[in-house]
Amino acid sequence: MSLSQRWEEQAELWTIWAREPEHDSYWRFHRDAFLALVPAPGRLTLDVGCGEGRLARDLKRLGHRVLALDASPTLLARAREADPDGDYLLADAAALPLEDACADLVVAFMSFQDVDDLEGAVCEAARMLEPGGRLCAAVVHPINSAGGFESDEADSVFRIEGSYFESHRTIDLLERDGHRMEFHSAHHSLEKYFRALERAAIVVELLREPVPPAASMRTERRRRVPLFLHLRAVKP
Repeated sequence: MSLSQRWEEQAELWTIWAREPEHDSYWRFHRDAFLALVPAPGRLTLDVGCGEGRLARDLKRLGHRVLALDASPTLLARAREADPDGDYLLADAAALPLEDACADLVVAFMSFQDVDDLEGAVCEAARMLEPGGRLCAAVVHPINSAGGFESDEADSVFRIEGSYFESHRTIDLLERDGHRMEFHSAHHSLEKYFRALERAAIVVELLREPVPPAASMRTERRRRVPLFLHLRAVKP
């Protein structure tokens, strides 16, 4: 089963999870750290892999003209319900039904690790950009997706089993505050991500590994290993 099909299966659970205030990292620190990389509003912002639309709604509040895209019909339906005036389009990230150079900004917030064709998705994002346009992306950090802590203790050992270099599917089963969610994604090495950017002929100008504020984390161990990778790239 494809990753997009897995996310369609989890769409209702994800909508509940994503919209619970202060429930996950988006509300506690992740959104604000990512938005610090995002340029000022321009001609058109594409939100690729928008899910239920929380980032698209936040970008609109900041003045962006947003066209949001996702491969899950259910998630798009939930996004439209929350933002009836928004522009939402059902689309595969690796085959966007849009003209070349249609946007000056493409945002892919926590979506590239959830697509079935990483290189295709990155190349499509680059195709959407006008010269001088920018791609802002956030993914699960490759170290984080490669392994895990053995316990919840602050000094717990972080262990990587198997190969860091080989791309592979991952499943994280999380239960928190009465909510349950199955996260289906793919692990890719840092080189795999950067080879996709290289193939797309876009140049990274900023890279960040945001450290969560201590008050935002449920366990101190989560501040020892990067959770997320943020980057901003420009199309020459």
